[in-house]
Amino acid sequence: MTLPFEGIRIIDMSRILSGPYCTMFFGDMGAEVVKIEPPQGDDTRKWGPPFVGGESAYFLSVNRNKKSVVLDLKNRADRDIIEQLISQADVVVENFRPGTLDRLGLGFKSLVNLNPDIILASISGFGQTGSYRDEPGYDVIAQGMSGMMSITGEGGMPVKPGLSLADVSAGMWAIIGILTALHRRQQERSPQWIDISLLESMMTFHTYAAGNYFATGTNPSPLGNAHPNICPYQTFLAQDGYFNLAIGNDRLWGIFCRSLGHEEWITDSRFRTNQDRVRHRDVLVPILEDLFETQPVSYWQRMLRRAKVPTGPVYRFSDLYRDPYVTEREMVFSLDHPTANQVPQVASGVKFVNQPLDFKKFTAPPSLGQHTTQVLKEWGVLPPD
Repeated sequence: MTLPFEGIRIIDMSRILSGPYCTMFFGDMGAEVVKIEPPQGDDTRKWGPPFVGGESAYFLSVNRNKKSVVLDLKNRADRDIIEQLISQADVVVENFRPGTLDRLGLGFKSLVNLNPDIILASISGFGQTGSYRDEPGYDVIAQGMSGMMSITGEGGMPVKPGLSLADVSAGMWAIIGILTALHRRQQERSPQWIDISLLESMMTFHTYAAGNYFATGTNPSPLGNAHPNICPYQTFLAQDGYFNLAIGNDRLWGIFCRSLGHEEWITDSRFRTNQDRVRHRDVLVPILEDLFETQPVSYWQRMLRRAKVPTGPVYRFSDLYRDPYVTEREMVFSLDHPTANQVPQVASGVKFVNQPLDFKKFTAPPSLGQHTTQVLKEWGVLPPD
């Protein structure tokens, strides 16, 4: 089986999460990803506990299917080697602060001189231009400035989502940018510089929240797990735990009411349409809360699913990863690692129905500098044995 990006060479000079998340996708899809690390390694190699076999669980989660090459960007001889690698590569991914590569003599213009068809993807906190260009970029900073934290939680102290959404979404936008540039290269061979910002990546989540703000001039407020434009569409507490309910239109509202034996709600003037329900959520939600607290989650899930009402439990990780669905969809697989033994991995969200990926051919996250000699010989920088 030929993978989509076999033959594509990617130089990964990124670290932490956003860049490595991006390049891991291309490694999964067959590209040769050479991870350039400084002598001390990617910072996340030391981010723990937990550690597994001497490697941090954080590093192991986003660095499979890569080759680790140790080179010091501050060393002239090592930069010469990097230039030789870049001259043969298709893509370079980096997430240094803007201007860093220029100071090292590896800025976009220099890369184009080395390789006229190069695609450079740069990920930073605030992008390559603008007032905040030189500010350091971290996930929590972008989440705060994006407005995301102002609408997350129940009110009071702003709350960020429990995962690094700015880093991961920036990595995803970098993937999209690289895919676009590779497609463009099929029609016109020219260099491309992709400029990805953590803050802008968070802003792309705004969608209807920005639409509501532009329409009203009113800042959206935190609604917990409720939805500003739909009701009921939120989390409810049952007798023994929580579940989510998503009544996305008036047809579903009718089905929902009948399944609960409350057909009178269908014609109630306060609840007849979604607009009515949103306006009267302060009446409707307490009624539903009192009802749902009378039975366990499993009872409501059986009843609502039987009626084809959109609902689902609120899982912990331990619940999710033992759900048969995860196995059926092959969302977790393990890789053999020389010190960490079997390393579980979360699969990419991309599936090809007629050409599934063969996880047995995947390689474990590399040890620091594991492939330095191998890559330099295979790429002709060092003479072969």
